[in-house]
Amino acid sequence: MTLRTIVTAFGRVELSGTGYAPEGDAVLVPDERGKGVTTGTDAAEDLLVEARLVLIGGTVANNATICEQDGQWVVHGDPTEAAFVVASNKLGEVTERIGHYERRAEAPFTSERRMMSVLAHHDDRAESRVFTKGADVLLDRCVAERHGEEVVPLDDAARARHLAVVEALSGEGYRTLGVAYRVVHEGELQGPDGDVEHDLVLAGVVGIIDPPREEARAAVAAAHRAGVRTIMITGDHPATARRIATDLGIITEGQRAGTGVELEHLSDDALVDLVREVSVYERVAPHHKLRIVDALQRDGHVVAMTGDGVNDAPALKSADIGIAMGITGTEVTKEASRMILGDDNFATIVAASHRGRILFDNIGKFLRYMMSSNLGEVVTVFFGIVLAGLLGLRDTANPDALVVPLLATQILWINMVTDSVPALAMGVDPEIDDVMARPPRRPDRPILDRPMWARIVFTGTLMGAVTLLTMDLFLPGGLIEGSETFDTARTAGFTTLVLAQLLNALSSRSAAQSSFHRMFRNPWLWAAIGLVVVLQVVVVHVPVMQQAFTTVGLTGMQWLICLAMASVVLWAQEVVKLAHRMRDRRRTAPV
Repeated sequence: MTLRTIVTAFGRVELSGTGYAPEGDAVLVPDERGKGVTTGTDAAEDLLVEARLVLIGGTVANNATICEQDGQWVVHGDPTEAAFVVASNKLGEVTERIGHYERRAEAPFTSERRMMSVLAHHDDRAESRVFTKGADVLLDRCVAERHGEEVVPLDDAARARHLAVVEALSGEGYRTLGVAYRVVHEGELQGPDGDVEHDLVLAGVVGIIDPPREEARAAVAAAHRAGVRTIMITGDHPATARRIATDLGIITEGQRAGTGVELEHLSDDALVDLVREVSVYERVAPHHKLRIVDALQRDGHVVAMTGDGVNDAPALKSADIGIAMGITGTEVTKEASRMILGDDNFATIVAASHRGRILFDNIGKFLRYMMSSNLGEVVTVFFGIVLAGLLGLRDTANPDALVVPLLATQILWINMVTDSVPALAMGVDPEIDDVMARPPRRPDRPILDRPMWARIVFTGTLMGAVTLLTMDLFLPGGLIEGSETFDTARTAGFTTLVLAQLLNALSSRSAAQSSFHRMFRNPWLWAAIGLVVVLQVVVVHVPVMQQAFTTVGLTGMQWLICLAMASVVLWAQEVVKLAHRMRDRRRTAPV
């Protein structure tokens, strides 16, 4: 928050510098709005007197402090109030004059009053003053305004001029605050309250800007593209709220906004209708935020609410995900929230959503790969035994027993090498699908939905069928030459199933995109595939491993046949994905 401009009766003062570093210059821009005011040096001097009084009042009626820590200026308190403290260092003699005031009492700011007042005693003048700063409602409490060193009545024309200033500054995206004061005589009061915020003298209006971060607009656009609405709820002036919301892309030019007054008179059902259309709410009270959150939830939305003040705590508590600001947030806010945003940056929320979608996708990839691969093993063993019974295939070592397609040690080997290393590598898979281009998933939608189950069953069944077909080709007297024993057929089926599961890992990375899309983005997966292939070669060709797993060596041509048969699983899934992509294009194509 940076105080950039001070507008008084005799002109405007522009302050340079941004942020909380108390560095910058003041440029005086006097004019002839005051009655009987001359131009030149006198007007500039009168403007300087008025601007100093504005900063004195705004800094005395203030609870914020700034200090330098590790080379950075840190704010303790409200950022809006801190902007006054910073600005007071940019205009000569302001800080010295503030030092003469001793605060005696305070009427704190509330969202209902939208003002803050303090009673301060000046040690040299033996007088006390009430300094008040607040929103545009402050103008109704003023009966006069400061003209240089003089106080003149505040007529209708002057009121209209100040309101026009507020509208103009708000339209530029400034948060506006007025500063006023009143001399209080000894014995008139013990402390400021609602009874003393009257007959005030208007010192001027300030424009404070909180420019959106450069990445904020892109973050709002990314959220909108992902089907996530960004809703702005603020107590700012309507023009300020609309300008900032338009600049950020939350609303378009001319789109309506809701107000606190409007919300006050709406029933709960009418509010549900309103929140479906309106994305900006201005001049709202804390209980309005809670009603907006509840209305969105009743309409079926999952609501994430951000906030930093004590008044935000109820809405944060009620939201599905309460997100407190880690830097400016109060302890009450942090306690009421479920998450704390360490850098107070909206773009971080969108980035976290993006990352969450990638992680959720990776869980789906893992499940799709593991369940389809394990189903392939089940199909191979179950239907292999059934076919062996139908064909009368007997184990040569035990003629009373049917031939089993895979031995227990081989199944354990498959589970060990394919269910571990490639599966873990898929857990760190980068983004393959454009996850921010899809709408949010329904909370009640299961991870393994019907389309995924259909894909799992199709892939697992196909994997088992290809494995059994390969074994049939390698049976003695089969189509593949050089196969003299059933051990060769079993080894070929064993190898084909391992290779099919590795190719299934590539295909499982996306339910829609081709396996060749961004296929080299995950070096860990390729390292895992390479490791499993090497281990499979070892278990097939190293004598000690052959004895342990009852395998026999395969020729180069036999390896190629196993790879070709295993690739059927990959190509079949490519056809299915292509059909789904073509269907989706037809659905989204303009009529």
